[in-house]
Amino acid sequence: MTEGAQRRGLRRLLGLDRSAPPPPSTLPGSPLRPWTIPNLVGYARVVGLVLFVVFAARSGDGHSTAAAVLYGAVAWGDYLDGILARITGQYSRLGALLDPAIDRLMIIAGAGVAWNFELLPRTWLALLLAREIAMLALARMALHRRGAITINWVGRLAVWPLMSSLFFALAGALGLAHGLLVIGVVMAYLASALYARVIFARPPVTAAR
Repeated sequence: MTEGAQRRGLRRLLGLDRSAPPPPSTLPGSPLRPWTIPNLVGYARVVGLVLFVVFAARSGDGHSTAAAVLYGAVAWGDYLDGILARITGQYSRLGALLDPAIDRLMIIAGAGVAWNFELLPRTWLALLLAREIAMLALARMALHRRGAITINWVGRLAVWPLMSSLFFALAGALGLAHGLLVIGVVMAYLASALYARVIFARPPVTAAR
């Protein structure tokens, strides 16, 4: 294997090169395959997210080391399950659906905690929550018009400043958290505009008669 091929292989393993088409087992109509190693990580992320909400609610003021650590672990789990899928080749339709759903739940849960304890400006949190609701509507439209919604790089990158802002808010670094929230919300709205452009670029997919 050449050095260039090795670099491409490493970039793909780390999720930096996504030029290859999606694996067939992740496409609509494929079996769900719930019992894969990456999906087990996804289930653990759901449990961690529930525990995060419990610890944050019990903190009294929203500043909880345990909640912050759990939130960070659930966020990094997103990267871990992707690497495991690429290492093991255990791609699945359920994983393709579960991963972005957990990311969305993470943002909503973190924003809800930050809103409840006023850890971050509620105006920006409201903009974030409105965007998440809009994305649910866009995803539904995508299913009717194109069969699925493809995640773009802006949306993929926006997740990290958003999750980081909520993590730092829980940890008490409110200034840094505020700055990251603004960056993340702006990127998220740009990603949504790109999603909408792709979704409405072609007429709806109609079933053959």
